[in-house]
Amino acid sequence: MTVTVGPQVVADTRASLRILETSHPPVFYLPRRDVRTAFLRSRPGRTHCEWKGAASYWDVVVGDIVVVRAAWSYEQPLGPYEALRDHLAFYPSAARCTVDGEVVTAQKGDFYGGWITHEIEGPFKGGPGTWGW
Repeated sequence: MTVTVGPQVVADTRASLRILETSHPPVFYLPRRDVRTAFLRSRPGRTHCEWKGAASYWDVVVGDIVVVRAAWSYEQPLGPYEALRDHLAFYPSAARCTVDGEVVTAQKGDFYGGWITHEIEGPFKGGPGTWGW
């Protein structure tokens, strides 16, 4: 599994955590140890998930390329999601993400960060008219 911005591989791992939520394709959380954190810049602002806790956001900066809010993390995840500590998730709409060499399709919308590969079928939240699901 890789995450690339411009010419630079920002993350490369075989140890991701796959999280499934209702009406979503999976989100992959990559261990921080497998992310080239020198390319990350903390972003102001937080959101809150009732299940996972407060999300922090990260820009990816590769040379002159700045991808705003390309990734997020739960620095102090709530109990059942403690395993997400020291992991980051990347929006496939913001970076080139692959799973076993397959380029991921991004979940529709600008809020969710699901990774869609050939074996994942919807419908999914995120597109117009899906907020009430």
